[in-house]
Amino acid sequence: MSGRPTPRIAVIGGGPGGLYAAALLKRLDPARQVTVWERNAPDDTFGFGVVLSDETLGGIEHADPAVYAALQAEFVRWDDIDIVHRDRRHTSGGHGFAALGRRRLLEILHARCRDLGVRLRFRTEAPPAATLATAYDLVVAADGVHSLTREAHADAFGPSVTTHRCRYIWLAADFAFDAFRFEIAETEHGVMQLHGYPFSAAGSGASTVIVEMREEVWEAAGFDGLDERESTDRCAKIFTEALGGRPLRSNKSAWTHFRTVVNSRWSHGNTVLLGDAAHTAHFSIGSGTKLAIEDALALAACLQEQPDIPSALQAYEAERRPVVESTQRAARASLEWFERLPDYLDQPPRQFAFNLLTRSRRVTHDNLRLRDADFTRSVEGEFGCPANTPPMFTPFTLRGLTLRNRVVVSPMDMYSAVDGVPGDFHLVHLGARALGGAGLVMTEMVCVSERGRITPGCAGLYTDEQAAAWRRITDFAHAQAPGTAIGVQLGHSGRKGSTKLMWDGIDDPLPDGNWPLAAASPLPYKPGSQTPHELTRPGLTEIRDQFTAAAGRAEQAGFDLLELHCAHGYLLSGFLSPLTNHRTDAYGGPLPARLRYPLEVFDAVREAWPAEKPMTVRISATDWAEGGTTAEDAVEIARAFAAHGADAIDVSTGQVVADERPAYGRSYQTPYADRIRNET
Repeated sequence: MSGRPTPRIAVIGGGPGGLYAAALLKRLDPARQVTVWERNAPDDTFGFGVVLSDETLGGIEHADPAVYAALQAEFVRWDDIDIVHRDRRHTSGGHGFAALGRRRLLEILHARCRDLGVRLRFRTEAPPAATLATAYDLVVAADGVHSLTREAHADAFGPSVTTHRCRYIWLAADFAFDAFRFEIAETEHGVMQLHGYPFSAAGSGASTVIVEMREEVWEAAGFDGLDERESTDRCAKIFTEALGGRPLRSNKSAWTHFRTVVNSRWSHGNTVLLGDAAHTAHFSIGSGTKLAIEDALALAACLQEQPDIPSALQAYEAERRPVVESTQRAARASLEWFERLPDYLDQPPRQFAFNLLTRSRRVTHDNLRLRDADFTRSVEGEFGCPANTPPMFTPFTLRGLTLRNRVVVSPMDMYSAVDGVPGDFHLVHLGARALGGAGLVMTEMVCVSERGRITPGCAGLYTDEQAAAWRRITDFAHAQAPGTAIGVQLGHSGRKGSTKLMWDGIDDPLPDGNWPLAAASPLPYKPGSQTPHELTRPGLTEIRDQFTAAAGRAEQAGFDLLELHCAHGYLLSGFLSPLTNHRTDAYGGPLPARLRYPLEVFDAVREAWPAEKPMTVRISATDWAEGGTTAEDAVEIARAFAAHGADAIDVSTGQVVADERPAYGRSYQTPYADRIRNET
């Protein structure tokens, strides 16, 4: 931008993100002409308090000490989180929050903009972004969750807006909570929750109060028929103990659903999205204001560092997108935890509080121990951990098998067997894992027949030679790593068989030497894959018997645990998913029918496997594809296997169809396991 004498910047939206971007851009280059359009009056604001992290404040201090100093004078700081449930209050410290009133934040930013010479146009609708883009060098669209700019150029930005299942309302109380407070109310209509935090210490102080509940609870309680004042009074009555009998107040407050906003692209020409216009993250993990302020910091820095606007906008998105996506994943986990709040209510009180604190998976057990060692020790004590022992290293019992800890080495296909026989590679690979101290070491998927292999390098348990080779490995593990259990995972490739070794082309068909494939339905895995034949009754019986024969050999081989592989699009998984099971007989159609054959195989294997030894089942809890297995289906699948005697469900996801679209991220599969655990 340095090539133009008077660079012109238009900012649409006078919220904190837009104002701070304007101030930074003007401060970094006083020659810029920066104009902000805000359709509301200067003192109009919605919501009450905003929360900023120390990280965000550090960025503000570095970028603009004047704004930082003004904020420092206003902040209310606290460390504790109170969780109140069933008349029990648990307090956890060491968390560190800073908040101030949204109106006061806007006043500080208004003053800073004026001092720097930013032109503020209140009570004025901004011209369309397309119009501004022809007259200004840069257009910053900070026009919020309902961004008109984003919608006007949806083809360019590629927005996706997801509406969630809870209703919530922003209110305020004229006193200061002494901690961030979560309170649960179990009413005759259902579960409601309060999120509250202080944002002002002046006078008796003030607090933000957000009341949230599922849509069906909101309707049952009659909130859909109440006006703003009536809703406010009803909320104050429901949470009268938390409020000490004091009233709540509103400010154009209305019940709404949270909407998660995602955009494929954040810029279009010389127009760029900022804050809620570009992305939203649920209020339960912090303020959207925090993300908008951080966007403004990054955008201003990129415009200074890059040679031109296109490069700056590209750098801005490259820098911010990974951070925002990580925050959105955490926010989604937190949001869904509160949506499923009733599933957790019967947990022991401290465990409930611990789970609430760690719901986003950003605060881990170890992190919480650093923040509040006393609270974490009390949770460990209630859980039954030996002194100074993390939960991961406490024993776990399944039937007659007690694992010395909860560390499991997951199955890893190594494609290094010869004619299905595991060799020295497997001895070293699995033996080393056993020596490492894990409570349970799992084999790779071990195939129940030659035609049930994925690749020519897959291990098997369909011959006595293979069983003897596995016995060599289990004997080593039991002798050299006493206390480590070793488990076998039995599976059949189904339509995903007869393929190259992974490093030669994962899921690609063999160029020669193929064997015929069998599956629930005659559907190839991907274009160019072999089409399997649909199994008829004789084939179903034959494969079921191959599983039971393999289970018998697994016992001879000395395995401690057996897992049935019903995931990842292999044969049994292919029966479970509606995307891969198109049958019209008793084994296709609704979920109970799709479950029939996997349960038949499970029952046969369970009968062949010693009663005192545990048996688990691995499932894909979602296909990551439209029309496939859902989280609700996964709960029913798990419930069915549990009813038939499964001792645990190993929860994985995906790999069922080639065109899946997984939502990867830190512990991205954990919510599925959590839901299955709590609902079954």
